Amino acid sequence: MTQDHTTGPDATPETPAPWRPSRTVAVVLAGGTGTRLGLGIPKQLLKIAGKPIIEHTLAVFEAAAEIDEIIVLMATGHVADAQQIVDKAGFRKVSKVIEGGDTRNATTRIALDAVGEGDVNILFHDAVRPLVSARIVRECVNALWTYSAVDVAIPSADTIIQVDENECITDIPVRATLRRGQTPQAFRSGTIREAYRRAEGDPNFAATDDCGVVLRYLPGTPIKVIDGSDENIKVTHPVDVHLADKLFQLAAAQAPRLTDHRSYTEELTGRTVVIFGGSYGIGHDLAELARRYGAQVFPFSRSSTGTHVERAEDVEAALKTAFEATGRIDHVVVTAGILEKGSLTDMDQETMDRVLQVNFVGPVIAARQSLPYLQQTKGQLLLYTSSSYTRGRAQYALYSATKAALVNLTQALADEWAEFGVRVNCINPERTATPMRTKAFGEEPEHTLLAAETVAQSSLDVLISDLTGQVIDVRRAPGEPAPVPAQPTVADQDRLASAVDAG
Repeated sequence: MTQDHTTGPDATPETPAPWRPSRTVAVVLAGGTGTRLGLGIPKQLLKIAGKPIIEHTLAVFEAAAEIDEIIVLMATGHVADAQQIVDKAGFRKVSKVIEGGDTRNATTRIALDAVGEGDVNILFHDAVRPLVSARIVRECVNALWTYSAVDVAIPSADTIIQVDENECITDIPVRATLRRGQTPQAFRSGTIREAYRRAEGDPNFAATDDCGVVLRYLPGTPIKVIDGSDENIKVTHPVDVHLADKLFQLAAAQAPRLTDHRSYTEELTGRTVVIFGGSYGIGHDLAELARRYGAQVFPFSRSSTGTHVERAEDVEAALKTAFEATGRIDHVVVTAGILEKGSLTDMDQETMDRVLQVNFVGPVIAARQSLPYLQQTKGQLLLYTSSSYTRGRAQYALYSATKAALVNLTQALADEWAEFGVRVNCINPERTATPMRTKAFGEEPEHTLLAAETVAQSSLDVLISDLTGQVIDVRRAPGEPAPVPAQPTVADQDRLASAVDAG
């Protein structure tokens, strides 16, 4: 029997049918040309933290359980570049990589055509906002169950002023009611399509974002605002490149940590780890930790095995030993380094050569010799820098300079070796409690030092992660006690005389 829906004049209006989208589509808008950055390529193809910006952005939506499909709208002439990135990264949710329009609004229209008909959740996101979080994506999609349009914004920390054509202030809006818009912007497909349909009839139509189109042409439609984040920056100007790079470093400091002993054992059992500088300190603690979880660990050092990392033949022999014993090498770690204090002008040639050879030439040699092995396992090279890499320190200028060089080496090799599937990362620990540091600087307040075991744990987390091209800061948590470092053995005394330090 057919239900009678006839209503009288006093009847209560029907409740709208619940929203039942068939899927949720993320549209990544990558039409920028990089003009303001002064680049010869679109800014979304610029590499930050070892990967093109657009790859970082796509990875967020690829990993989001709420997203079913991704469509990329790329700048004219660069569709093939974007498609290559998608194919290489193996993004399975990307269904289309197509050319965008001349304007943001034109690109949105092309995207709507690409999405097709039917009830769909659509999220529009700037490709050059690579630090969008999974939380923001999730909250945007969830809000669409209640609202048909959703924006992302953060409070304005600055006072906003309005000026006239003469650059004179005409108004100062109340800051408490102001927000700085970000993306994604999310919509029920029917809402955004209707807004653009109405806009077509306006000869003066122009809008800088899609929520603005809904606000103007569907004025009765509530637009829900959810909290964005300060990290969700848009890479537009040269300074943004440096900010984004540093934000990725800070994010990388939170390398995914597994939940229990069993998880680490499952990840590391059967893997082979080679550590140059593994006799004590950070290298020793990492070796013990990896071995505890089932990895086959081969530590090499001057004091324990007579291995000099700056000698190509020593490095070659060490790698060959590990490979012949296990048939594979998954991770190569270089913690070896020496710290000689003193003015550069007072340092003799032999000392300068030793610092340069061990701290920089050694890691270069280890990298060159390791690549053939790491290619086979899609493994990782892990290097170590120092907080002094960002600002040279008096009395150990060469040490600081070599540590800065390792950061550049990390980022360059991550780029070069991406085609081989080999990852390269660099650990940047703050001052760490090791016998080597004590030898160089004497006794220091324990509460100011990081525990070597903490650095070793972070190093292990990076080794089993998918990170590449990252400089991972390791910092002591507030209130964390720093244990007194174990005293070196007699066999270590000769090395300590040179103040060997990994951090």
